[in-house]
Amino acid sequence: MAAAGPGRSVASVNSNHDELCGSPEWAAYIQDEVLPAVTAGVDLGREMLEIGPGPGAATGWLCQRVTRLAALERDEPAAAALAAKFPGVQVTVGDATRMSYPDCSFDSVGSFTMLHHVPTTARQNQILAEALRVLRPGGVLVGSDSLPSNGLHQFHEGDTCHPVEPAALLVRLQTLGFAAIVVAVDDVLKFTARKAGPAGLPGRPCGVLAPGIPD
Repeated sequence: MAAAGPGRSVASVNSNHDELCGSPEWAAYIQDEVLPAVTAGVDLGREMLEIGPGPGAATGWLCQRVTRLAALERDEPAAAALAAKFPGVQVTVGDATRMSYPDCSFDSVGSFTMLHHVPTTARQNQILAEALRVLRPGGVLVGSDSLPSNGLHQFHEGDTCHPVEPAALLVRLQTLGFAAIVVAVDDVLKFTARKAGPAGLPGRPCGVLAPGIPD
């Protein structure tokens, strides 16, 4: 199984993972339990970016709630399958640590059970910094991820597994420049954070760089 090389922000996954994440049961879990919880009370706006959608467990749910959904997927076959399954979604093949979108392109950015596939904390932070850059002022980052556990590492045997430590995520997002951060833990990690903007949250205008990215 290939590991993440210099040109990849996310590593390949093993067959167990492919089977689970492509299953109707997994999509039902994401859409019925995770997404309603993490987006409760959150206005996603009109234009949203989903980072690392994989087989699209969240994509169908999200595209029904925004006017325009874009999806950034680093794996070409997965991106092609996603575009065929959801023809209304603007699917792009690319590296989430170096997004091609202009500053302030989206009202919301989502990442669902993806970050633990990014092999280092530094690369995870680069993705989060890019999410901040492409958000409009006042825009929201919404996300979820698997919690660190022995079972998670066993399930990912042979592929990359670098789970996010919930206790550190708040500080990481603050350091990158996010505001109004909420981190919650139950059976999974859930988080929301906003790009500072007009709604009483003073911050950088579009085009102004974020603080240094933490390692």
